[in-house]
Amino acid sequence: MKEETIKKIKKEEEKDYTYHVNETGDYREAWRVFRIMAEFVDGYNFLNSLKNEVTILGSARLDPRHKYTKMARAFGKLLAENGYTTITGGGPGIMEAANHGAFEGKGVSVGLNIQLPFEQRINPYVNKSTAFYYFFTRKVMLTSPAHAFVYFPGGFGTFDEFFEVVDHIELGKMCGVPIILVGKEFWEPLLELINKPCVGVGAMAEEESKDWHVVDSAEEAMAVIEKSKGAKHTCELSPMDFHHGKKVDWRVFRIMAELVEGFEFLTGLVEDVTVLGTKDIKKDSPYYMAAQKLGKQLAQSGYAVVTGGAEGVAEAANKGASEVKGAQSIGIGMEVRGKARMNEFVNKSIMFSFPFTRKLIVTAPSKGFVFFPGGLGTMHQLFEILTLIQTGKMPRIPIVLYNSEFWKPIEDYIKKVIVGKYKTISKKDLDLFQIVDDIDEVVSIIDTFRKK
Repeated sequence: MKEETIKKIKKEEEKDYTYHVNETGDYREAWRVFRIMAEFVDGYNFLNSLKNEVTILGSARLDPRHKYTKMARAFGKLLAENGYTTITGGGPGIMEAANHGAFEGKGVSVGLNIQLPFEQRINPYVNKSTAFYYFFTRKVMLTSPAHAFVYFPGGFGTFDEFFEVVDHIELGKMCGVPIILVGKEFWEPLLELINKPCVGVGAMAEEESKDWHVVDSAEEAMAVIEKSKGAKHTCELSPMDFHHGKKVDWRVFRIMAELVEGFEFLTGLVEDVTVLGTKDIKKDSPYYMAAQKLGKQLAQSGYAVVTGGAEGVAEAANKGASEVKGAQSIGIGMEVRGKARMNEFVNKSIMFSFPFTRKLIVTAPSKGFVFFPGGLGTMHQLFEILTLIQTGKMPRIPIVLYNSEFWKPIEDYIKKVIVGKYKTISKKDLDLFQIVDDIDEVVSIIDTFRKK
């Protein structure tokens, strides 16, 4: 291989190009697609070698002496003693504690690792591991179906992983396994916040959170898992559905096709803004009218308007953009339970079968992301983007949360609990988003960023 080619590859590998694009908007580097697919094949093969998996997620920043870190260690040991495989992200904090316990219990202690600013090594208690270059593929594997998901207190990344799993279960993409939240003082205030406002805008059914188990000890968490023991979990995203023995299922090639088509779809798209929010609002809702106004103003300012393509906020934003001659009104949709939804105001669209490929394309860098009130899917997208920017996997761009009545209580919770009490994110991370109540201000924030 020529020396200049080697240098070019090494330079490109310094960044995670999954979430980076050059100024011409070209997403079509062939090496990136093949590297992603190699990670999918290796990752699913690795997961397929495991059994009785329980995935434990939580902060990388909690001290080993913290009560929840000690609890994670005790829980990992209980899992091992009861014949379960412990899966974590392989880093420090809660992850290391859970792996430590599994190691002590002489069980299978798994780490799915990646290079991050505060999570740069595989902890010493992992006895079976694999590593990922892309944040995207690593998180697909971390949130692949297990017999249970157990969440300890954490920051943006933990919330991203929590909302991703419960969103996929709600959509029928993942199995309905136990969701265990350890630490009532940490989780109950958050659940109260997301239940009331989300139900208020029709974004989340009240019964969605009834199967989430909030516990305060390793023993309680273990009891929930043992109660569900023996239940068969097969679903669309199960690793077993991608393999037959040692051969990779054709579904892996469908993922590759969606990636290629998605990157091709994005190519040339540079001046765009992504608008996300609930699908469950009526046309006379103040949110619908605000989103429509935003779509129109963004289009008038020369932006392409990108949405999830469905109803509600997406439809409203696409409708506003469609009122401007020559504007791009774009929908990036997904089939849910065999149905593909795309609103009539989209003039360029693409559909996906797999939630992770669709999410990758939706979260490709824009000139800004605007979040209206929403449910599990909206929360999932928000915390994913916050995590990507916080960890340096995505360039810094405006994240604007519209409507302070909905978003301010969540911000207050983040300030008081996550930053203040647990310190699982830094105070400066609060600067990653802004809450506004005026559509003109939203556009102004994005325009100011574009000028810079």
